[in-house]
Amino acid sequence: MARYIGPKSKIARKFKEPIFGADRAFEKKNYPPGQHGISKRKGKQSEYGIQLMEKQKAKYTYGILEKQFRNIFDKASRKGGVTGEVLLQLIESRLDNVVYRIGIAKTRSQARQLVSHRHIVVNGNIVNIPSYMLKTGDVIGVRERSKSLEVITDSIGSRATYSWLDWNSEKMEGKFLNYPQRSEIPENIKEQLIVELYSK
Repeated sequence: MARYIGPKSKIARKFKEPIFGADRAFEKKNYPPGQHGISKRKGKQSEYGIQLMEKQKAKYTYGILEKQFRNIFDKASRKGGVTGEVLLQLIESRLDNVVYRIGIAKTRSQARQLVSHRHIVVNGNIVNIPSYMLKTGDVIGVRERSKSLEVITDSIGSRATYSWLDWNSEKMEGKFLNYPQRSEIPENIKEQLIVELYSK
């Protein structure tokens, strides 16, 4: 399973946002990485550079590599509607992201690991593909044998609530009610710049 395993604080500092979640290193050094990070003066960034940075930020935020990201974009552009919004809706419907959103995992990388280690079920069946795209009405839960895992019990209870997801704490399962509207997705991503980049 391909995934980014490099330094995270460095990437967050590059984008000047804690895109991987709370990070003490980022809070301490909230300036660009490198020897001249504080004093570095950047020239005016090109239009292409701005668009590329936005795409890279989206990829790192959701933990998706280039080929997969491109495939999701192609699917979004064929689907109809506002391409940028559909792109984010498709990414948000990935199983690893939903496991993170409903609070079974504290981070997306942790959610990805839980899925690939067969701790998560969809509609009662084990699914170990983090990129699995959920459909409206799908029920996501914790496998019966995994409900007592410390990593899961520690995460549950610290989740934010989303109108497009339903969570049943007794059964330890959530429901994917519908694709979220753009206003319901909290990530600070300018998706139109990504569309412009891929449309060149």
